[in-house]
Amino acid sequence: MRRLRLARSASLRLTLAIAGTILLLALLAMAVLYGRAEQALARQEAELLKADIDSFAELYDQRRIPALRQAIDDRASVTPQGQALYLLQNRRGETLAGNIADWPEDLPAMAGGVTEAAPRVFALPDGTEQYNGVARVLPGGFPLLVARSTTLAQETLADMRRTILWVGLGLVALAALTGGFVSRMVLRRIDRVNALADQVAEGDLAARLPGERSPDEFGALEAHVHAMLDRIQNLNAATNRLSDAIAHELRTPLNRIQQKLGKLEGQPDLVEEIRGEMKGTIRIFDALLDISGALAAQGQKPGLVPVDLSTLAEEVFELYDAVAEDKGITCALGVEEPGMMILGDRSLLAQLMSNLLENAIKFCNPGDTITLSLIEGNGGRHILEVSDTGPGVPEDIRNDLFETFVRAERDRDKAGHGLGLALVKAIAARHGAKVDLPRRDRGFALAVAFPVLDVG
Repeated sequence: MRRLRLARSASLRLTLAIAGTILLLALLAMAVLYGRAEQALARQEAELLKADIDSFAELYDQRRIPALRQAIDDRASVTPQGQALYLLQNRRGETLAGNIADWPEDLPAMAGGVTEAAPRVFALPDGTEQYNGVARVLPGGFPLLVARSTTLAQETLADMRRTILWVGLGLVALAALTGGFVSRMVLRRIDRVNALADQVAEGDLAARLPGERSPDEFGALEAHVHAMLDRIQNLNAATNRLSDAIAHELRTPLNRIQQKLGKLEGQPDLVEEIRGEMKGTIRIFDALLDISGALAAQGQKPGLVPVDLSTLAEEVFELYDAVAEDKGITCALGVEEPGMMILGDRSLLAQLMSNLLENAIKFCNPGDTITLSLIEGNGGRHILEVSDTGPGVPEDIRNDLFETFVRAERDRDKAGHGLGLALVKAIAARHGAKVDLPRRDRGFALAVAFPVLDVG
């Protein structure tokens, strides 16, 4: 059985697709949360800046410049260096209070639009820190600047980005592990059913899955498959019994009629003709019984023994080589190597080769060539092939060649009843072999691939 590979598993693709969708939704949710956090930090920063500058403006309105200068200097002295900036200037641009010496160059002129309603980001000349600041011109022409460092907010946002990245990677790893685990679990269950299907395909209709059925959809599937196989096995057994009964019951009276024909006198030609017809009819029943027997034993190992296919092919070929030569047909034998062993029934295998060679001789014309070859194939199989350069088979019946009583219209004048290839197919199935009809530019070919017997 060819086991399903995990990389090609539909369950893995489905699991990863579901996990990927969940991961995408999770990342989108985290991105939304990140955006909300960024907006919240910016809003909080703006509110703090507005509160600071409003408090300084209110102090100026109540107690004027001396009190405002003292408050700014006090605030600057207790604020960690670089965390916040405070600056108060007079109308001539001279610094009255604060922790920076001059108005930042990155800010536009006060006549521009730096207001508490629209904080602006700027940097000091050394460029080590960025600040978010607001400014206001107090009554009397005193410019006032309040700014806070953006470092804390940026670090908070950077931590969030790192957290999102690691969470995303963790979810990806978890999705891969979950997908692999789920897929392996599903594949084990599917492989059980595939193993059963392979056994049935090899002809073992009695094969069943061991163990109890699990109470899930896979258990229900296995139960349905078992019920189907039971039904098929019963129908097949009933059909075989009916075929055997018909063949046995009809062959007996036919034999009796044939015996009574010997007592008729006066019409020897007619008696011989009837006797020939009776023998042909009996051969049909014998062939049907052989086909039924081979199919009934399909997939069963008892009764099969090691057989040297190389030797058997040579022996059968010798029997038909002379027959073909009498008809003006050339025969060729090609056995790749001696001792090509299989597990089989020697008489059935000989019958398979005989049917193929008889068919080839029957339909070929003088001057044609028949070849029996036995080679080592791929996948641990010995390939037996019989090919010829005869007229081949019509394309319209090529797909039905292994059905019983199938014959081409052009061959109705030739002896036979269309059972030879059906028996070949049944014997091949009995041995777990695969039958193929390789295409040829001229003539007809049939190949049977037998499982190799490991004698090591």
